[in-house]
Amino acid sequence: MRTVAVVGASLAGLSSARALRSQGFDGRLVVIGDELHRPYDRPPLSKEFLAGTFTRDDLALEDADEDLGVEWLLGVRAESLDLTERTVVLADGKRVRADGVVVATGARARTLAGTERLAGVHTLRTLDDAVALRAEVEPGRRLVVIGAGFIGAEVASTARALGLDVTVVEALATPLAGPLGTDMGVIVSALHADHGVRLICGTGVRGFTGVERVDGVALDDGRVLPADLVLVGVGAQPNVEWLQGSGLELDNGVRCDVGGLTSSPGVVAVGDCAAWYDRRLGRHHRVEHWTGALDRPKRAVATLLSGDSSGPDAAPPYFWSDQYGVRLQFAGDARSADTVTIEDGDPADRCFLAVYRRDQEPVGVLGMNQVRAFTRWRRMLGTASVVAPS
Repeated sequence: MRTVAVVGASLAGLSSARALRSQGFDGRLVVIGDELHRPYDRPPLSKEFLAGTFTRDDLALEDADEDLGVEWLLGVRAESLDLTERTVVLADGKRVRADGVVVATGARARTLAGTERLAGVHTLRTLDDAVALRAEVEPGRRLVVIGAGFIGAEVASTARALGLDVTVVEALATPLAGPLGTDMGVIVSALHADHGVRLICGTGVRGFTGVERVDGVALDDGRVLPADLVLVGVGAQPNVEWLQGSGLELDNGVRCDVGGLTSSPGVVAVGDCAAWYDRRLGRHHRVEHWTGALDRPKRAVATLLSGDSSGPDAAPPYFWSDQYGVRLQFAGDARSADTVTIEDGDPADRCFLAVYRRDQEPVGVLGMNQVRAFTRWRRMLGTASVVAPS
């Protein structure tokens, strides 16, 4: 294997390049990215960068003296993958032939119909998104956040601290019921009310008012919320359309085995676009979190270089979120649990630790301002050999 192409130039792509070099690959290494920016850190976009306490330089992921010997192709989109010729075809007509391919094209923010030509409506996924949103965040303005997931909650928290009037709209009856379960979702979403943010649940968005610029959000229940700006945070869509017709197996992402290997030898996938098989859960799923993009490329690169994907499963998914001065941490899978219990602290104090179990075996842990206890439980969770029922 003399040439490896990494398609995607964010954290997962950079982590793959680092892993290739650290694991002994000394051939040609090409990293392709559709953004013009060098790899940058995304989590601060909704927090420190939006608040103005981080600059673009603070977001850089590469060390100042780091030299991976990479050939960077930035600002150009991959349009297709020819597995027969083992070639990545780019939008500018260039073709990159490679012996091995790492798919790390990530995901993009979902949008809502009717917002395409309406100023003041934002999504938050890229640095350019964050720059545009930050330019409009001013004290006293009315912000409506659509979607009470982690991005929406973090933007609401940051905007409220900056003096905006904030309303969060969530279509589900309980925010975060998917990743955290209903009981813990109720507790965590109470942070909004604690800090003067209105939370409206159980109703969707019918449309938007305004001619050239948004001035309101119309809800399915008939209400119209006044808005000076809107943040749409309704999830992300994996960037895998460019792989249609390639022969790779796609299903809500690129389907991979436990080591990141796709349905084609010599092609692995990592990051938000990769649906790895998890033996603990008995199914494929995408891990859309920072730690997955940092750690899983090491496993995938080992698979790519050796051709052998046998070995231990990747660590259970882990993510964190900072909202209203509270550190939230979660590891594992809440959906597979049949019970959840408070093991330490008190939710009323916004400081507690909860453990999710299936058949009395731990499958997940949630911490709110419980960093030390959470870390211990996360280590134990990583060693558990829980296998999902058939």
